[in-house]
Amino acid sequence: MSEPFSFRYAERADLPAITEIYNYYIINSAVVFELEPVSLENRELWFSTFDPASRHKVIAACFGSRVIGYTSSSRFREKAGYAPSVETSIFVHPDYTGRAAGSGLYSLLFSELSSCADPVHRAYACLAVPNPSSASLHERFGFRKAGYFTESGYKFGKYHDIQWWEKSFSEADGL
Repeated sequence: MSEPFSFRYAERADLPAITEIYNYYIINSAVVFELEPVSLENRELWFSTFDPASRHKVIAACFGSRVIGYTSSSRFREKAGYAPSVETSIFVHPDYTGRAAGSGLYSLLFSELSSCADPVHRAYACLAVPNPSSASLHERFGFRKAGYFTESGYKFGKYHDIQWWEKSFSEADGL
């Protein structure tokens, strides 16, 4: 049975919780290749690049009044020709993984992106591998494997592979 989570656009007041969640993964995993925890100021700068009216969004998952996860769709690459593409990220507090918070976050994000005034053509996600739970989540939401890079990131004294995934927002593509 899934938890009674609520989902909404993230607000500046959510940044301490978002920063705490992100830093957990920096400190405890190789799914993020940051090596040092980020500051609240870092997350404030990051947050300033999002706007719910654009294709670049941050959505929060809440359990009661507590933010327990978030997802984002950010600029994929800097060059203007990449503008219709986004890169997605998703992080759920470790106490709430496996309880459908990630599915709820992605459901809302992709619904919003599908009806966005700024049309989205592709969404990309980069996963450190192995990461079977994240791979399963991305497959459920229509992502397919698009590329595999070996030893791309170095953390915890060893190299880690990454896998790129893509999701089409154009039904004609058949992805």
